[in-house]
Amino acid sequence: MAPKKKPEVPAKFIAEWTLPPAATLGSSVRAHGILLEIRAKLPSAVKKSLSVVASALTLRMPEGEEAAFKSASAVIEKTLKSIEDLPVIPREIEDILTIKTSERHRWLKDGRLPSAGTRTVKLRGRARKITFHVFDPRRVEEILDKDLIDTWREEDALTAAENRRKAAWKTKLARSQKATASSPPPQSADTEGEERKKLAGWAEFEREGLLR
Repeated sequence: MAPKKKPEVPAKFIAEWTLPPAATLGSSVRAHGILLEIRAKLPSAVKKSLSVVASALTLRMPEGEEAAFKSASAVIEKTLKSIEDLPVIPREIEDILTIKTSERHRWLKDGRLPSAGTRTVKLRGRARKITFHVFDPRRVEEILDKDLIDTWREEDALTAAENRRKAAWKTKLARSQKATASSPPPQSADTEGEERKKLAGWAEFEREGLLR
């Protein structure tokens, strides 16, 4: 039997905040990340009262929670003052720039996508922690404005083609060297003479002067 849904309590207190484009960078994943960041600063009983749709944060609380509503609103407003500077985490930058995880790792490694530091979090329900790189939102915005992703992909394609050419040349060179090493060396005149002496009857053949 399916569990009964808990009836929703009508909201008495409602407040809404619009997230600036400089904060979300056009990403719903980023907007959700901001929601989680703000929820982490709220009391456990209030966390689920805050939601996000598109780029709008909404706080809804029932009657009798006026004090908690005011307190939560103050925390939200304080956090939003610096929200545009909130570091961008990996899943957010992949959504913002529309890139693959492999591209993020490659560009982070070669410096095109500079790290703004690292962050360590504990996974929900697990004892271990994970550490990952975060990124400066202003740098991410610059990458978007300059359309650098297409440029980087073109550079990577050229590099990959050059690496394939070099690999093919090395393979060809290795095969050539192997073939040369396995070929019998040319015999000198002295060596040929020694080989002749080993042949049965060659001494008599030379004495008869048949090759003169």
